[in-house]
Amino acid sequence: MPAIRFGAHVGQQNLDFATLRATWRMLDDAGVDWISAWDHFYEAPPAGGTQPHYEALATLGALAADTRHARIGCLVFYVGYRNPALLAKAATTLDHISNGRFELGLGAGWHHWEATAYGYDFPDIGTRLDMLDEATVLIRHMLTEERTTFDGQHFRTDDASCLPRPLQARLPIWIGGVGEKRTLRLVARHADGWNAAYVAPAEFARLSGVLDQWCEVEDRDPRSIRRGINLSFHLGLDQADAERERTRMNQDWGPMVERVREGALMGTPAEALETIEAYLDAGATDVNVALRAPWNEAALERYLKECLPKLRKYVSVS
Repeated sequence: MPAIRFGAHVGQQNLDFATLRATWRMLDDAGVDWISAWDHFYEAPPAGGTQPHYEALATLGALAADTRHARIGCLVFYVGYRNPALLAKAATTLDHISNGRFELGLGAGWHHWEATAYGYDFPDIGTRLDMLDEATVLIRHMLTEERTTFDGQHFRTDDASCLPRPLQARLPIWIGGVGEKRTLRLVARHADGWNAAYVAPAEFARLSGVLDQWCEVEDRDPRSIRRGINLSFHLGLDQADAERERTRMNQDWGPMVERVREGALMGTPAEALETIEAYLDAGATDVNVALRAPWNEAALERYLKECLPKLRKYVSVS
């Protein structure tokens, strides 16, 4: 069984860059196993581009340089925003900056508001999944082969090299999403890891079972795929504090709150332990708290100092 990892998915929005860098360093010093950014031009949840937000690739360069221990990545890059060959080149560069700690996440995208605002086509989900399929194949080839010629419907390269090679012999590729017919099959076919966001433990277990079925179809060992969950962080120090966080989540997400409520880390730190243990029992190998500024700093500190050691002990005796 893969080693269990506990990480943080830090949104680069609504805070200044000095604070963002200090947050990464604090998380790295606290011993988290993973730190990621997300790939948006506008804030998430959507607010019409009214909150400050940094671009993902440039952000990851700073994250790679600022940290020393945690694995780093993006969960996930929308393949419609950048040529996949460029992403392969960027992934290699980030792997060198981080001394071999980078993992590449890919997805079919969802934030059509920002795509429209920035002038990107945002085709139907079937087309975007076709793009994801092509992009993953192209990127894997670029990261592992001397030359890549690829002539797809959406992307192409002509005898392209990607030098220097990544420091890792096999730079991990993640695919994010919960689509049962296409996305999970693409995970089984191409990916080293699968990431789901904001689903309940029972649903995570069910989707993981669907992934196992696709692994059988694709003749893939299901144990070779890491399985991650992102949980929106809304912990409080006590019940009154937790209720304020619940109210804030409802205000932030508005009509989209149902999308994340089942996969939010709510309540007190003691309750958080039970929630995360349920995901571990459901088969998660990676549990990431998703931070959107402003978060409850005191609750995050307690999570890192008290919850993580208990979770690691739980894993060691399970």
